[in-house]
Amino acid sequence: MHKEDCFYLGKIAKKFSFKGEVLVYLDTDEPEQYEDLESVFVEHGKHLVPFFIEKSTLHKNDFLRIKFEDVDTEAEADELIGNAVYLPLEMLPKLSGNKFYFHEVIGFTIEDKRLGNVGIIQSINDSTAQPLFEVLKGKTEILIPMIDHFLVKIDRDNKKVIMDLPEGLIEMYL
Repeated sequence: MHKEDCFYLGKIAKKFSFKGEVLVYLDTDEPEQYEDLESVFVEHGKHLVPFFIEKSTLHKNDFLRIKFEDVDTEAEADELIGNAVYLPLEMLPKLSGNKFYFHEVIGFTIEDKRLGNVGIIQSINDSTAQPLFEVLKGKTEILIPMIDHFLVKIDRDNKKVIMDLPEGLIEMYL
């Protein structure tokens, strides 16, 4: 399995018991959806390695307590600490309306109600306080804040994000 065919579910945060159990921090708003998984992919070096789950339970809202098959000691669990956990993209619940996954809108066109075509979404920068669409118009990069108030519609059929952007935001880049 390749990383681009998967989505980031979380990170193995710490050991839970001396029997090889670990706590996985789930980076999701709905952790209960991932309570009964059969397996996950754990990033090991540059590769995703499948790990099969013997049992798992939610722990303190954001954590999944997991007992992996063939991980039976503290030392074996120690080797997994800090590794990212992934699932195949097809396991993502479908979103509708104006809700979207960041990876889903890459390549979509941003269309402003006033200005029309603004450019194509290249990526999303979520390392700032406010996530930003990184949009390319010709050779110019435009950063557009992902604010619900600006978002009019996600048009999945036509691969467009329709927005009502404040006057001057796009003009300052052009």
